[in-house]
Amino acid sequence: MSTIDPTAVFEERRRHLFGLAYRILGSRADAEDAVQDVFIKWQAADHAGIATPAAWLTTLCTRHCIDMLRDAQRSRVDYVGTWLPEPIQTRTEDTPETQAMLASSLSMAFLLLLERLTPRERAAYLLHEIFETPYAEVAEMLDMEEAACRKLVSRASISIAQGKVRHVTPPQVQDGLLAAFREAIIAGSTESLASLLSDDIALCADSGGKVSSIEGVVQGKGSVLTLIATQLARYWAAYEWLPCEINGGRAIQLRKNGEIAAAITFAYNDKGQATNIYIMRNPDKLDGLAFGPEVLS
Repeated sequence: MSTIDPTAVFEERRRHLFGLAYRILGSRADAEDAVQDVFIKWQAADHAGIATPAAWLTTLCTRHCIDMLRDAQRSRVDYVGTWLPEPIQTRTEDTPETQAMLASSLSMAFLLLLERLTPRERAAYLLHEIFETPYAEVAEMLDMEEAACRKLVSRASISIAQGKVRHVTPPQVQDGLLAAFREAIIAGSTESLASLLSDDIALCADSGGKVSSIEGVVQGKGSVLTLIATQLARYWAAYEWLPCEINGGRAIQLRKNGEIAAAITFAYNDKGQATNIYIMRNPDKLDGLAFGPEVLS
């Protein structure tokens, strides 16, 4: 391995490492920091003694992200208001089938469900179920016995399956919801939107305590429609609407005076009804959207 170009080897794996780090941490900024830390350690490593650079890099990234996640979870105890993962603009360069599977592992609903897992469960599940890493390799990356690793993934898989968040919602269904949502804001008409929402739909917003926003969770179709037709319509009707792809799904950016004021994403059930509306208002988490779409593995 002494003749390899370390930078070229790393760049070949950068997209994979970032995709893994983002899913583990739920933060674009933290994922970028994690990947940069891995790069620095890779540059300083004895490459001649590393038989499989890809596995070495993934192992280092995984363990580093687990440590970062534990620290992040402790800090979130003091987070002001509702915490949501940092949104990320996405685009794919693969087939529609691959695109759909990618979206199912990037959605806000999926990332929030991952928050229920322990850091090691989260990493093990992602490595095996999303990145298709064999159990033996996952166990080695996490420094544990393979049997214990299998149990870890099994527990995580049961929890994820119970959440029913990994089905694929057709793009045309998502586009229909976005059109109805905009009509409700601009024209104050919620009839079309009402038929696309589940009865137990929930709406929440993450402001980080830095800007004014909705507090708590608004639950139920009637309450959500009233909020949209009154409070949101009052403030959002004059904003610039930019349809985009966020976390693998159709989404909306709202801009005011050229600045991103909010990002809205949605979750759906297997009938194509919206079950959640996620509003990101925290300016720190909105900053990353200005970088434009990211191609993720």
